[in-house]
Amino acid sequence: MIFSALSPLLRLPALQNLSREALLKMDPETAHGATITALRMGLAPEQSQPDAAELRTTLCGLDLRNPIGMAAGFDKNAEVPRPLALMGFGMVEIGTVTPRPQAGNPKPRLFRVPEAEGVINRMGFNNEGHDAAFARLKGLRVPAALGVNIGANKDSEDFVADYVLGVQRFADLADYLTVNISSPNTPGLRNLQTDEALQRLLGEVLAARAKARTRVPVLLKIAPDLDETALDAIAKVVLATDLDGLIVSNTTIGRDPVSGMTNAGEAGGLSGKPLFNLSTQRLAQMRLRVGRLPIVGVGGIHSPQSALAKFEAGADAVQLYSAMVFGGLDMLDRIKRGLVAAVRAEGKTNISQLVATKTSDWAAGKVSL
Repeated sequence: MIFSALSPLLRLPALQNLSREALLKMDPETAHGATITALRMGLAPEQSQPDAAELRTTLCGLDLRNPIGMAAGFDKNAEVPRPLALMGFGMVEIGTVTPRPQAGNPKPRLFRVPEAEGVINRMGFNNEGHDAAFARLKGLRVPAALGVNIGANKDSEDFVADYVLGVQRFADLADYLTVNISSPNTPGLRNLQTDEALQRLLGEVLAARAKARTRVPVLLKIAPDLDETALDAIAKVVLATDLDGLIVSNTTIGRDPVSGMTNAGEAGGLSGKPLFNLSTQRLAQMRLRVGRLPIVGVGGIHSPQSALAKFEAGADAVQLYSAMVFGGLDMLDRIKRGLVAAVRAEGKTNISQLVATKTSDWAAGKVSL
């Protein structure tokens, strides 16, 4: 996946022709690599003004200058967390990282659904492993909340043990950790969302966290394809632990919103605009089940209005990714301005005052975008 508007930023000969249109004509994974290279070389814009006071908030005890994050999946190998933070993200989540390097699934494995502003991926946790990410992050100053999204190797004999290794490796480097058990691209991984498996996973992960020098917040990232019975079970398990929060949601294996469109038949997880309504309903349904437990809303944000809806449904913070494929680098600034305007229009002083104001309607499917 890619950011979709780089041409004003690119000055070096090898990169200066990477306009938005050119990037969208490239193979998606090639375009993504070009974007990472541009960011690594310092060619992204830096935020010039401080964020408005209306956007300052807290999440799991972390002070955020704004509640908008870059979701995991973009910077899998911790190559550009600092440039992303300097662009103006309040949170930057790298990964998913696995203990050992992993090539991922065969290419092609990343596909655009242009008619719907959607993306399908079956990347398969391709990454360079714990050691490479650790080396890049050690001593790095990231002016945003730094999250590390941890996963399991596809051929691991014990997925839970891999997550424990992730906690042990990154607990003292990250501002928060995300336990990703909801990718559809690692066979058997989503089974960890079931009752007994989740109890064991969280028990061992949180026990490992307790042994770290600092108490790093741990969040659990769940799938949008869970039914309400499964949501009940997850909420029950989570509330019986000292887990710090949830991320709702990962990609969907459903195809109803893109049926018949370009690449809709490709296997993998669907993200982007077509995911918005489903992921936001699941967010609201989990908010009703977990009370004030912090939730990060992710999935299909594509405009200031859709970002606002995540907060109204129950999110304390949000994350972007696919929106910037089609919406461009200025999407972040547009969303910030839209959220500030919404806070002021409601006569409030902070985005936190709009959280969960329409949870019941979203949970019941009475609203959509």
